[in-house]
Amino acid sequence: MQQTFLEYVLDDLANKQLDITQCTFVLPSKRSGTFLKKYISERLVKNIFSPEILSIQEFIGNLTDIKQASNIDLLLALYEIYKASQKEDPDDFASFMNWGQTLLQDFNEIDGYLIPAKDILNYLSAIKEINHWSTSKDKSELVENYLQLWKNLENIYESFYAGLVAQKRGYQGLIQREAVKVLLQESAKGSESNPIIFVGFNALNNAESNIIQHYLETGNSHIYWDIDSYFLNDPIHDAGLFIRNYQYNWPYYKHGHKITPQNNFLSEKNIVITGVPKNISQTKYVGQLLGELDTNSEIDIKKTALVLADETLLNPILHAVPENIPEVNITMGMPLNKTVLYSFFISYLELQLNASDNGWFYKRVLEFISNPYALTLSTEDQGNFAQKMSKDIKEHNLIHLNKAALTKYPKAHPLLSVIFPDTVPSPMEWIQYSLTLIERLKTIYQKEKNALELEYLYRFYALFNQLGQYLDKVDFMGELKSIKNLFKQLANMESLDFIGQPLTGFQIMGMLESRNLDFETVIITSVNEGILPSGKSNNSFIPFDVKRDYGLPTYKEKDAIYVYHFYRLIQRAKNIYITYNTEPDVLEGGEKSRLITQLLTDERLKANVKHSIAAPKITIEAKQPIQIQKDKKFMEDLKAFAQKGFSPTSLTNYIKNPIDFYTRNILKINDLDEVEENIAANTFGTIIHDSLEQLYLPLVGETLTEEHIKSLKKEVPQVVQQHFGKNLSGVDVSKGRFLLVYNVILKYLYNFFDNEMHQLKRHHIKILALEERYEVLINVPELNFPIKLKGTLDRVDEFDDTIRIIDYKTGKVESKNVKITDWEDLITDYDKSKAFQLLCYAYLYAKKHGKTDVQAGIISFKKLSQGLLPFSEDKDTRIHSDTLAQFETYLFRLIGEICDATIPLTEKID
Repeated sequence: MQQTFLEYVLDDLANKQLDITQCTFVLPSKRSGTFLKKYISERLVKNIFSPEILSIQEFIGNLTDIKQASNIDLLLALYEIYKASQKEDPDDFASFMNWGQTLLQDFNEIDGYLIPAKDILNYLSAIKEINHWSTSKDKSELVENYLQLWKNLENIYESFYAGLVAQKRGYQGLIQREAVKVLLQESAKGSESNPIIFVGFNALNNAESNIIQHYLETGNSHIYWDIDSYFLNDPIHDAGLFIRNYQYNWPYYKHGHKITPQNNFLSEKNIVITGVPKNISQTKYVGQLLGELDTNSEIDIKKTALVLADETLLNPILHAVPENIPEVNITMGMPLNKTVLYSFFISYLELQLNASDNGWFYKRVLEFISNPYALTLSTEDQGNFAQKMSKDIKEHNLIHLNKAALTKYPKAHPLLSVIFPDTVPSPMEWIQYSLTLIERLKTIYQKEKNALELEYLYRFYALFNQLGQYLDKVDFMGELKSIKNLFKQLANMESLDFIGQPLTGFQIMGMLESRNLDFETVIITSVNEGILPSGKSNNSFIPFDVKRDYGLPTYKEKDAIYVYHFYRLIQRAKNIYITYNTEPDVLEGGEKSRLITQLLTDERLKANVKHSIAAPKITIEAKQPIQIQKDKKFMEDLKAFAQKGFSPTSLTNYIKNPIDFYTRNILKINDLDEVEENIAANTFGTIIHDSLEQLYLPLVGETLTEEHIKSLKKEVPQVVQQHFGKNLSGVDVSKGRFLLVYNVILKYLYNFFDNEMHQLKRHHIKILALEERYEVLINVPELNFPIKLKGTLDRVDEFDDTIRIIDYKTGKVESKNVKITDWEDLITDYDKSKAFQLLCYAYLYAKKHGKTDVQAGIISFKKLSQGLLPFSEDKDTRIHSDTLAQFETYLFRLIGEICDATIPLTEKID
């Protein structure tokens, strides 16, 4: 492997005959300091005291007595100042969190770049005054409140800054501004015996730049830039943007000093660029690649680093790393908001926030109790409440789970009183409840000796205690919703750190952790536009042109930072593997990064670069239909089913697809029960059927009159409401979407009765039967077991002198669905299923009553105006004895095919 940058620095210091024990090393990060110590120890011939090695933040922090405050502490302090500055209607803390972080970041940049705050904040206020959306001369109260914030921005900043300085705490930019003041006042200088060595910097803000220049001008301090001549000497290459600016603008370089670049980038390399569809596929590809590298004798896996441009891939990457790689060191931590335990507490919080007088909304309840941690809590000694609750919600269609429903689970009462408290908890109560759940989970995982889960619980235990301490300090978070953003912010900032050996083994890290470090083999993932570089994500209140005028970094400079990190990482590496997502979308970045395009179009690298797409091999084959042989067990089940009875629906299921008949009717596998938040079509139809049955039942055997119908119409609302409660318990038909459905059903029934009334003016109608169940035994030739045919007829009436068999349908029905021209279609074409059903009903009626000259038809509630849609054959709407004889032939054929053990069930493919 080529000499690393840190080794080059130590060799150059040795050539300068500097005693490194007397030096103070300042580096971009603590991690690179660990590696620097390693390289120093490798050069020692005797024991020494380690030189002082500091990160740039530590070095600048030591110049002042101001300590870095946590982000949450800063936001709480800023909110207090903001609240005091607003005369009327300040945002609550939950709303403030949405934009306060951005304001804090802007303050940090203004101070870090030593911009006179008064100038830029007044400029910003003037811009907001010009750009506000009100066109009228007199501003509305809304506009006034909006502009008030920007008018007070300078006062907010000054109060915030002064308050923090008085408390000797601050954010990074404030500490840097104060450190510059200290240097200007005290003219602090390094000494000959204590030189300061600045190592491996790139993008410096004005404060850092001034501080480093101050020490360089003392004459005994040194700075080493990790830059290749390939980038430094190219006037338009972004990797050298910042260091070129220092070379041209720093007085230190104008007075004779020179930047000494390295020449490693054009050395022989093996660069493999691979496009992989989707992020998870990238992790699979990397796992496969690592397996190949580990068996390659020319590659040392201990000198290999995997750099994740998209750090959210850490978890799937950990599952993809081959088990035969013995040592893996993970530099980055896993943010707590990426853990399943975080989703458990967020789900718990949402459950409380969405509670109402009706109880807890079923979606939030199901989301919570389906979380793995809720299932862990719902153990045998707690009555398995999660499983039972889920079943009850679906079976009884509980839109809201109320206190009465919870009394069914007495064993789980201690936990349920925490999960479903009597009132919406206050923020502090929610924290205490969460700690109670953690204690319960801790007891369970201690018994299982699950160290990883206990570590997760400990991190959240600390987080909730920290959250409680913050609540004790403030008086503006009285409602539960106000804690949500604070909890999210804390979980985002805190991470579960992995403990490993940073100097040994295969390394996994983020892009920033790679600063100053060199590896023989580098794998970089997610090299897509929008990720590397991140693109135009401008999280700032300061407009682009104002930033440019005041010298603040824009997205262009921020992109250049990542361009530098990318090229610096690969400049000394021998083997470079780059992957990107070939399926761009909004959430996962855009197309392949411009950095890849630069590598592919660079003439001097052409021989070293290979580019390919790792697409899965796709072969298009005609789908083979599923076939199920009718074995002995199948025939036993089929005979049992035949004895219970074939219904018209089960037979049309077979016509539609024999596999559907097998799964639904033989195996009894139906669709999953789900809560009907929006009413399902079958439930809609059931309510109409049941309502009509109840209304007409007292009139069976009577001839209908107009007075009957008028009386029935008055009963409609009460009857429909009753059947709503029966079929959809827990729904409220007095408001919301169910009120709309309720009114639609009323409208359907009123229209039906109006149509009935219209018929009674010219015809006599006598109700003969309602929802009557028919069963007949039939002897199918060549079958040696009895067959039962069954069905329920919605209504049978006498229309003048004609017997009518009526089937109600709430869906759309067309006349072609009930017409037959070719009898073969009846048992092969599912479009004729409604005609098949009508013939079945007529056949059943004839078998029981001996009457064959009947009409069978459908009344469609979607098209009541077309009246009864009767079955017809060649325009004949009467069903005669020869019609039924013909139908019987085809019915026996169909049942014979179903029951023939030699004919397999074969899937129908559209």
